[in-house]
Amino acid sequence: MSLLALGGGGGGSGGTEDGSSSDTEPDALIDFTAMLMERKHECNGGWFSCGSKLQSQAHEDHGYYLGQYVLGVLDFSSQYGIDYSISYTAANVIGRPTKFPAYGDYPETFTMRTYGDWWQQAPSATQEIQAQNLPAVPTHDFIVVYFEKFVVPTEVAIFETFNPGGVVRIWAYSITKRWTCLWEATGNDLNRVPRDSRRFAPPLKKNNIITKTLRIDFNHSRLNYYTEIDAIMLCGRTVPMRCMHQLLAPAGKRLANTGEESGNGPIICKLRTLKFQPSCQGNDAVKLHEFINNDLSKFLMDSRVESEQQKNTSTTRICLTDLPCEILLKILSYLDLKSLFRMGQVSHLFYDISTHPLLYCDLSLKAYWQLADSELLCTLARRATMLRKLDLSWCGGFGEISPTEFKKFLTQRGDNITHLRLNSCKFLNASCIETVGIVCDNLIELSLRNCSTNPPLLNFSCLANLKNLERLDLFQTAFESELLLSMLESNRKLKHLNLAFCGVSVNMDNVATHLGTYNTQLVSLDMWKAHFLSARGLQSLARCQQLEELDLGWCMREATLGDSLYQLLYNCPKLKKLFLSAMRGITERDLMHIATLGKNLEQLDLMGILNITHERVYDILVHCSKLKLLDLCFCDNLMDSDLDVIADWSRLFNVDIKSSRIYNSR
Repeated sequence: MSLLALGGGGGGSGGTEDGSSSDTEPDALIDFTAMLMERKHECNGGWFSCGSKLQSQAHEDHGYYLGQYVLGVLDFSSQYGIDYSISYTAANVIGRPTKFPAYGDYPETFTMRTYGDWWQQAPSATQEIQAQNLPAVPTHDFIVVYFEKFVVPTEVAIFETFNPGGVVRIWAYSITKRWTCLWEATGNDLNRVPRDSRRFAPPLKKNNIITKTLRIDFNHSRLNYYTEIDAIMLCGRTVPMRCMHQLLAPAGKRLANTGEESGNGPIICKLRTLKFQPSCQGNDAVKLHEFINNDLSKFLMDSRVESEQQKNTSTTRICLTDLPCEILLKILSYLDLKSLFRMGQVSHLFYDISTHPLLYCDLSLKAYWQLADSELLCTLARRATMLRKLDLSWCGGFGEISPTEFKKFLTQRGDNITHLRLNSCKFLNASCIETVGIVCDNLIELSLRNCSTNPPLLNFSCLANLKNLERLDLFQTAFESELLLSMLESNRKLKHLNLAFCGVSVNMDNVATHLGTYNTQLVSLDMWKAHFLSARGLQSLARCQQLEELDLGWCMREATLGDSLYQLLYNCPKLKKLFLSAMRGITERDLMHIATLGKNLEQLDLMGILNITHERVYDILVHCSKLKLLDLCFCDNLMDSDLDVIADWSRLFNVDIKSSRIYNSR
């Protein structure tokens, strides 16, 4: 059971909550002592712990030291490459390093989709739901990998070959099916980053976890450019089979074997701190009775516990509980979800306030992906009777959330949801999507990033009820073309659409035609590495005159543009972000049009453009006065002497100009 799912009644009373028939069921009671003892036993009381039976066995058969590389990839949030290519994909972390210790850009490595904070400055940027849940250094991307053998980890080494410094957390999935953080970065760790390849092996927390599965978290906010990972190595001692069998035994049996139940609880520790020992004789059955009869008054005196009479005669003070309920609700609204559950353990009053539906209008389990399970959803269903925004991204990756429980939750609380984010939710199936379409007919935002691969698992015909969508995110999610066109026709208020990595089955010219016909209020469109977009499709997009962001990277590599780019720039003067990565058909005339018509451009990506010269770069910098980011990496027509001049222009015009050669020399 997860920490958050263990929601209890005030003062341990197990209160009830309003709602449907299931709402009358009380939350499960929290037994923090038992939970912490079990967690302590798992992390610190393993087969190397003091006083355990397994310790003596470890001297006889303690395993051997083993270093192993990734055997396979279980999950990832994003990648720069596409699945049917070997370039920049997550699968490249499998096996030994192929490029390390060389430093540079290599397609044989794993690269993620973003870098820096530029994506958060774009018009398509979203606000985090229940942002107070996020840690000080939030996670932007992740990858989950597995190895051949179970070990107790002593070292995790990550081979970074380009722009290192994105790793912020290392997690291990134990044999007892719990995630434990082995290492977490601080602000100082992110500041001390070399400009070279590195074998990054941070000091791990002391642990006795048995694992062969790791999750690596990344934060890109301080990266100058894309980071690249060559390999991941897990080092540790192997575990005898009988030790694993003992650790998989029921928790009660393990606690009995280690004697953890005898005298190490928080109450006993408090008594020892007070140097107080109750005089109890006989067996355990009469200890409490004798303590109350013989020692309670002395304990209260030593602990300086005031009587009711003393409290009444003391100076009147205003307590937190004296504040109006409205003010208490406002205060508690700033708490993260875990703190809300803990607050409910203080008293009946705080339980009633901490379970108020107004505190659960916006609900995000993204930061608690390692704790989220079906039981937690059941508990939240009783509290979130006024739910509006829900984010379950990254949850349920190992079956902790069942499709049945998710559908049950939506059926109970989904009718008023306006924002739904299910990014990288591997528990989703066609039935779940059907429930979304039937129940959540008030959706304004639907995000299904990285939810399915070819062949399409999601039947979008069941989303025909959705008529009010303003944001639809299908990044790296396979779908059928005709069903998407139907959704575009039904949702004419659409403002933000992400179709990056949508697969070869979707003809982007047809999509662009529909957008230009039915979705003329579109503000942002991402077609990164989409297929079958030609000049005809670009001309159709020119009818979306409210466009502020357009990403066409890698989707028109060999197309001849004609006047289509000119028409787009002329009809869409609000463009702030324009990505044209690797578009081979861009001519010098197109670059001149960008300079003269892109007055509002703030981010411009010309990576890999063949025909660009330093004269055209200067024109763009002079005329695009709002420009903040200009990517010129791998523009082969720019000579080394040109790059030296461009580096000076970067400082002169206060524009962050990306060039692999300029960056490497910094």
